[in-house]
Amino acid sequence: MKFIDQTVIQVIAGNGGNGCINFRREKYIPKGGPDGGDGGDGGSVWLEANSNLNTLIDLRFKKIFKADNGENGLGRNCSGKKGKDIKIYVPIGTKIINHQTREIIGDLINHKQKILIAKGGWHGLGNTRFKSSTNQTPRKRTLGTIGEKRDIQLELRLIADVGTLGMPNVGKSTLVTNISGAKTKIADYPFTTLYPILGSVTTGSNNKFIIADIPGIIQGASEGAGLGIRFLKHLERCKLLLHIIDLTPQNNYNIIDNINLVLNELKKYSIELYDKPRWLVFNKIDLLSRKKIDQIINEIKHTFKIRGKHYLISSKKQIGTKQLCNDIHQYLKKHKKNSVC
Repeated sequence: MKFIDQTVIQVIAGNGGNGCINFRREKYIPKGGPDGGDGGDGGSVWLEANSNLNTLIDLRFKKIFKADNGENGLGRNCSGKKGKDIKIYVPIGTKIINHQTREIIGDLINHKQKILIAKGGWHGLGNTRFKSSTNQTPRKRTLGTIGEKRDIQLELRLIADVGTLGMPNVGKSTLVTNISGAKTKIADYPFTTLYPILGSVTTGSNNKFIIADIPGIIQGASEGAGLGIRFLKHLERCKLLLHIIDLTPQNNYNIIDNINLVLNELKKYSIELYDKPRWLVFNKIDLLSRKKIDQIINEIKHTFKIRGKHYLISSKKQIGTKQLCNDIHQYLKKHKKNSVC
């Protein structure tokens, strides 16, 4: 299934039904009085989050959603039928934005959480409503109001506790696959990961956290190079970022330059994302001697003034990954109260 994380749709609520002007006419009852009923309310449009969905592809081709109008009132004090509401199902993590004003309308982050996106019109009143002691034969009614209509932009931001970032082929997908069992594509060419993938990692005592794997970042990503930075938004809800760094970079790339490149593209995209807690994870240690590893790490520490967390792992041979996962769990447990998801 194709991964679609952004689309624009139009939602139209139903109009309210009109009130009715009618007078009771029966044999032997010459002055039956008014009996015009009210109209029915127009149907509303709702959005509801569903955990069984992971893409907005169903909304890519159907762009207009319209609820039913309320029926008009009838004689004998019969009210019109209410218009049927419609419910649009979206993945958990969908943000709703007014397409014209850019106002954020809502954010659906829990299963079955729903939001009213377009309210149906109010019903009109029949002439029965206007009967009084001074007006026994009212010829007045009100019309139903028009339902709300708006264009909304839906943006999916995956909900994960931890997100990975780095250049292509640094081992992000291998790490996520091996620690979570997620079905990610792994190969020795750039951009094997074409869209974000979520994996569930279980540590001791059935403790779990969700990790997100996104496509690699290359120089000029903020200007659209490679796959651009469109998938970085899926890291916005993460509490912790893992910057995966290849200790054996290909094509004569310099490790220092690679780190700077990713950090610069991250900063161009969002200062808030750049300021998130971020651990450096040095991968492919199985391909180098301990002496060479220490030399590289010391150079990086000196260049970037690293004082925070950093790890040495081999995602392919699962060296150091268990300790990394345990530390992630402890970090998330400690910062649970400060969760943004």
